[in-house]
Amino acid sequence: MKRIDTGRVIIVGAGLAAHYAALTLAPRPVLMISPEPLGKGASSAWAQGGVAAAMDPADSAAAHARDTVQAGAGTVDAQVAQAVTNEARAHILDLTELGTPFDRTPEGEYVMSREAAHSFARVVRVRGDQAGAEIMRALTAQVREAEHIQVLEGVMATSLETLNGAVCGVTVANCTNGLSAPCLIRGAAVLLAGGGSGGLYALTTNPPPVRGQVIGMAARAGAVIADAEFVQFHPTAINCGLDPAPLATEALRGEGAILINRHGVRFMQDAHPDAELAPRDIVARAVFAQTQAGLAPALDTRRALGTRLLRDFPAVAAACQKAGLNPLVSPIPVAAAAHYHMGGVATDAAGRASLEGLWACGEVASTGLHGANRLASNGLLEALVYGRRCAKDIDAALGPVTEHQAAVCLPDMPADALPRADLVAQLRHTMTNGAGVIRTAQGLQNTLGDIGQIEATQPDSVALANMTATATLITAAALNRRESRGAHFRSDHPESNGATGTRSFLTLTDARAHARLETT
Repeated sequence: MKRIDTGRVIIVGAGLAAHYAALTLAPRPVLMISPEPLGKGASSAWAQGGVAAAMDPADSAAAHARDTVQAGAGTVDAQVAQAVTNEARAHILDLTELGTPFDRTPEGEYVMSREAAHSFARVVRVRGDQAGAEIMRALTAQVREAEHIQVLEGVMATSLETLNGAVCGVTVANCTNGLSAPCLIRGAAVLLAGGGSGGLYALTTNPPPVRGQVIGMAARAGAVIADAEFVQFHPTAINCGLDPAPLATEALRGEGAILINRHGVRFMQDAHPDAELAPRDIVARAVFAQTQAGLAPALDTRRALGTRLLRDFPAVAAACQKAGLNPLVSPIPVAAAAHYHMGGVATDAAGRASLEGLWACGEVASTGLHGANRLASNGLLEALVYGRRCAKDIDAALGPVTEHQAAVCLPDMPADALPRADLVAQLRHTMTNGAGVIRTAQGLQNTLGDIGQIEATQPDSVALANMTATATLITAAALNRRESRGAHFRSDHPESNGATGTRSFLTLTDARAHARLETT
């Protein structure tokens, strides 16, 4: 394998957390690895709601923290929640200075939406449903101009390199025209910021590259993975046959849109006192139940928004148009889709992983903020807070910048084995069927068996091995948790074991050992 040595900090991923960390590291040289063109293909750019922050004088960081803990169903680290929400306002102001065009009133105040499980309207937005895209556009422009940042586009990280138990680099493959054979890049430090795992499911709102590969490569290197069983399903993915499914943002329900079935019955009022603004796990299960019963759940925006939907929520309007739907005339068909992974690489308050030399931030990490059920629009906030924290901790650990670092130039690399499309599709369907919205011991055991067979069918594909590693961790952790809590629902154990619970921590070795015991 060819090897390149550099003194740059290697950032795996190119979403919000990666951008923010790279900019914060200035003037320290950075190498950002992105499988897609910069600003494209990252979940952050697809985020519609916005960033949760207590910007209203009547609101407070303490109230935001309380809502975060409440939504997290007993496993949120309260100290983490308080620390993150305390920082929120400063990050909104920072993004504003970096050029993010947040919606403002004529008096200059931030326009805010109320989303599920928030006690205040505290989601700062851009053009209704354009927050992720506009924030990423502003930050990508800054990254493109930053002299200390080099971006390798069309390149995928496939494995972590360790030396004496510490992470020292990554192997990468060119993925512009399939995958090439890997090349090892050794750097000063490695920061994982490569997104979540929603694409491991057949119905998802995540971009196609986001299929748990970065969590998987950390797990294969021996990193501890936390809360892997907690996968959040968004209740209002637009059910129109597209992969990934377009998202009908929760802000629509915040504006008064209602969920009905094909008989016109509004079903959320019987499911929870907050109806459509109940925590996401409750709404997702209610939507899933309507789907399973053949009742065709749909989001009705006609009375609450009318033609205002076209102006205030352009992404939703465009998605409907593409799918041949007219939300001004008929309700939008919806389904529960894998949306956000609360679990990930376990980190401390500075973003350090369990392996020396490795940091993680954004959806790939599990910080203790989200617990069993992420509070709406806390995802982008966490990416900002920990992107900056990781950058500052890496900078402190490495000491002063002493010399210029030349740009990294990858050699020509021969083609390597792509994951077989049929095996990826099989993996996504088995995860949906056995480790999806509603789970049972038998379904999870069957899923573990299926994952093992998929892995054995193409053992030479490292990219597939990363996906199956994450799938194994999700499924084994779900099998271990014999209760229902937040986004994790076991119909064979429908009750929670008390109001508070414990977080789960697993290595891939632990998960595989458990899988062998359960499936033999």
